[in-house]
Amino acid sequence: MVVSSAYRLVKKQSTEMEYPRPQFKRGYWYDLNGEWEFTFDDRDIGEQNGWPNSPEKLSQNIQVPYAYQSKMSGIHLNENHEIVWYKRNFYWDKPMEKDLLLHFEAVDYYTKVWVNGQFIGEHTGGHTPFSFSIGSAVQHGDNSIVIRVEDRNSVEQPIGKQSWKSSNFLCWYTRTTGIWQPVWLEEVSPLHIKHVKMTPNIEQSTLQLETWLPHHQSEAYVEAHVYFQGEWINTVGAAVKKDQTRVEMTVDVESDQADFRVFYWSPDSPQLYDISFVLRGEDEVMDEVDSYFGMRSIEVTDDKILLNRETFYQKLILDQGYYKDALMTADYEQMKNDLTKVKDMGFNGVRRHQTIADRRYIYLCDQLGLVMWAEMPSIFRFTDQSMNAMLQESREMVHKHINHPSVIVYTLMNESWGVNEIYHRKDQQSFINALYYQTKALDSSRLIVGNDGWEHTLTDILTIHDYNSNAEQLARSYENKEKYVNGSPSKTSRKQNYARGYRYGGEPIIMSEFGGIAFAPDLNQNDWGYGSRPQTKEDALIRFEKLMKAIMDTDSIQGFCYTQLSDVEQEVNGLLNHDHEEKFDTSQICKVLSAKKSDGFIFE
Repeated sequence: MVVSSAYRLVKKQSTEMEYPRPQFKRGYWYDLNGEWEFTFDDRDIGEQNGWPNSPEKLSQNIQVPYAYQSKMSGIHLNENHEIVWYKRNFYWDKPMEKDLLLHFEAVDYYTKVWVNGQFIGEHTGGHTPFSFSIGSAVQHGDNSIVIRVEDRNSVEQPIGKQSWKSSNFLCWYTRTTGIWQPVWLEEVSPLHIKHVKMTPNIEQSTLQLETWLPHHQSEAYVEAHVYFQGEWINTVGAAVKKDQTRVEMTVDVESDQADFRVFYWSPDSPQLYDISFVLRGEDEVMDEVDSYFGMRSIEVTDDKILLNRETFYQKLILDQGYYKDALMTADYEQMKNDLTKVKDMGFNGVRRHQTIADRRYIYLCDQLGLVMWAEMPSIFRFTDQSMNAMLQESREMVHKHINHPSVIVYTLMNESWGVNEIYHRKDQQSFINALYYQTKALDSSRLIVGNDGWEHTLTDILTIHDYNSNAEQLARSYENKEKYVNGSPSKTSRKQNYARGYRYGGEPIIMSEFGGIAFAPDLNQNDWGYGSRPQTKEDALIRFEKLMKAIMDTDSIQGFCYTQLSDVEQEVNGLLNHDHEEKFDTSQICKVLSAKKSDGFIFE
């Protein structure tokens, strides 16, 4: 008798804690996280030697979804291996007329996938989700998935904060290679809902829906049912013709139970509607998906940012998304604990810096009421190849975030990284503008920062980075708006706010990086941070309060992003330490931040 060595797939109930895509949720799923076979392929011989078809085991084991450089992976080697392989066997009770979708939330960087030796597909990009239909390749019984990942950590690919040198330096950290976000399977009908785009319109009290389906040869009917806290609001539906792959619908979400026609989403009141999508065939339900949305708007009027037509002062904190022993990979509870602390400290949003967050993180921002700036990880050399990589992956970044009400800003580049000569080079300026226009075409409902921090070209917000640790000097730099907007006010960067040929056009001004107070009880000479080192916790809190007051008392500045949430490897600027525990009394941080109100209209 032959005993199968494959893991038997077990359907899991779709809970927010584990389910990798809580805003597009089907009833059950298969979790592929856990132990996989793994090996390095430094000589790049795997494909020519037939590894995708080989029954032989790979030489090591790894805990997915942790990168091999992390301790949580079980390997914990901070060495450069540019090609890695994964293998996992599974046993599937294949239903009749069902397809199976293989989902990857993020794999760094170039991925090729085989199922039962059959090549399934490939994906380029280290931070965005992708999926393959594998129904034609799987069989009833034992199956295998084999994955090859190539990550050159090249400065021509978006790598964000991963060090491209032989070791960490300044604010660049340990590399991430391979799978670093969840892998999972989903059983669907061949005719199913692939994707939905939801665009709120608070002026009309409506939600615009666009639904995508695979190519098909049968007629169908798609419905959307809207609820708020269990109360039915409305239902819309549309017939689907043969070969029709896109369906548009508009649903009225007005309710007499709302104070002002609709239930608005905001940090003070993160009200969310539930919506379910049903796809029907001739005599059966083909697919059901549960989702949610928020009714909110974000816009610029004069030099102010308006959330739901009210002035909105942003109090953000920079979150780089690194975790001790796990690099950029976190579980649900770690993400929830971090974001709950952000809220408790009195911040009303996060700037997710130089990495693209797990979808559960964005879901938590939606639920808790934290606005979010989504940011594209940077390249570090300007070439045709790097431009193509940025254009492609930034499109996928927008696709990932587009339905989340918490996301109000896309940041496309940071501090001229990869476009170092943008101040005077027209080609680099044109590239930033191309990213800006592409993003506007994909999603016109959000604000966009083209090049965050300095040397702006096209941008919806003038963002400034200034790590001056002297609060009095910091305040003086921003006393005269007419003088500083077209100048170089930052004493630390000394960069011009706008690239040559561009000038201030009335954009809202956000201090999108400042602070960075380097404090830890056991600071050593290898720890890195901004400015002089305070010697005690009390000294650090006094500086924090003075720097905050300098920015919050500057009327021309409409918000800030403080650096940063937690310590990261050699960088010790966090309000939390490496274990994501509080360095300071949360109530003291909250007291400082509460001196500035965030919203426009308040009922007394």
